Amino acid sequence: MARFIKKQKYEIGLAPDELLFRGIKKSEEVTIRVIDFDAQKLEENALKEVAEIQRYQDKKTVTWLNIDGLHNPVLMGEIAKVFELDDLVLANVMNTTARPTVFEHDNCILISIKMLQLKEDTGLIAVENLSLILTKSVLISFQETKGDVFEPIRERIRKKKKRIRNGWTDYLAFALLDIVIDNYIYIIGVLGEKIEVLEEHIGQNQPNTSVIKKINAYKRELNFIRRNIRPAKEMILALSKMESEFIYESTYVHYKELLDNINQANDSSDSYREILTDQLNLYHTTISSKLNDIMKFLTIFSVIFIPLTFIAGIYGTNFEVLPELHFEYSYFIMLGVMLALAIAMLIYFRKRKWF
Repeated sequence: MARFIKKQKYEIGLAPDELLFRGIKKSEEVTIRVIDFDAQKLEENALKEVAEIQRYQDKKTVTWLNIDGLHNPVLMGEIAKVFELDDLVLANVMNTTARPTVFEHDNCILISIKMLQLKEDTGLIAVENLSLILTKSVLISFQETKGDVFEPIRERIRKKKKRIRNGWTDYLAFALLDIVIDNYIYIIGVLGEKIEVLEEHIGQNQPNTSVIKKINAYKRELNFIRRNIRPAKEMILALSKMESEFIYESTYVHYKELLDNINQANDSSDSYREILTDQLNLYHTTISSKLNDIMKFLTIFSVIFIPLTFIAGIYGTNFEVLPELHFEYSYFIMLGVMLALAIAMLIYFRKRKWF
């Protein structure tokens, strides 16, 4: 399964505001959850119909509407109607292959980013598109599948943490994006630990084919992470510089924190990529050095046996007249000469530090 952008043939030529799901369907049902709160009150519900959302629109509270599942165009159309959103906004939400971006419409800000999660059971990295629609009093978050990645934010709301309970939708958006970027840093850290262990292994042991397989596997995962971090960094930078009526002045400092965090993730990924490149070079250097040692041994072995083979060849000829054949100790003399020659060559090679 391709983890990068892949356009289907049926998408070619579609209108930009066409409410059509673009991507891979990851959940069968669509669930709607709402948390409505202010500094004193909290209401948390699971909704069955979009029409139930209307009663939250006129309240002077912060409403967080979370929708899991993006494949229902009818539901998306109802959301657009209830909140008076342009179809282009919801069409971008339904496009899970789109590049992370942020742009402001007449009555909202649309933020999209790739959310990475490390599957603890398999060790694989899963990617999911997260979209946020930000208005003055309502924040709508769209996820491809139902998950608990934002449960820490819900717990902060339930425990009446002052900063989030006194903030507005712009601060809530920051909190959600902060979770996403923290996951970037966490995944890079886990992968980095494996890379550092592999580096120690290369330095202490003879490399084998399993090492090169691990290096290539880690490079693939790291390239995948970097391919998602770079556009996210551009999006966060644009968000931190955006002047919008939907973002309070006091919240910009938090968006700059996001920029610092994603810069940290980007720098870490670049550093580990360089380490993997160095490991690959070290692997090939070690293999070449090992091969050179083998060739050196074989060369010395061959050089020693060349004169011995020459002597054996002379006395192995079939001529009838060979004077040395009539000596009583000729055989032992020949062996002695061959042994002395071999020892002399070994001493010479040793003095020259050829082995």
